[in-house]
Amino acid sequence: QVQLVESGGGLVQTGDSLRLSCAASRRTFTSYAMGWFRQAPGKEREFVATTSWNGGRTNYADSVKGRFTISRDNAKNTVYLQMNSLKPEDTAVYYCAADTSPFYSTETNKYDYWGQGTQVTVAS
Repeated sequence: QVQLVESGGGLVQTGDSLRLSCAASRRTFTSYAMGWFRQAPGKEREFVATTSWNGGRTNYADSVKGRFTISRDNAKNTVYLQMNSLKPEDTAVYYCAADTSPFYSTETNKYDYWGQGTQVTVAS
């Protein structure tokens, strides 16, 4: 079992930046691909970003490409999502997730463990 705890969400203005963090409870985190997803009210959960087990490969949703950066620090069992140039349409609950395979995926159903989510609200 892996527990994931997100932090760093909040209320910001359009154009601001936020950095989300996700701390994992197990050292085996270092062999897992990790992803960030988000869910806005009335919408399905959608892929945001993902990274392979060592951070060597990443992938992003088109809607965030060039603005968001996913990274990880395996020594700290933590994955980050740096979000720049935030827009109102980025408003959602953001979830981190762990895929027990080392290879990243953009598909929600590939992930085995999920955090509780952190709210990001971008005011216009």
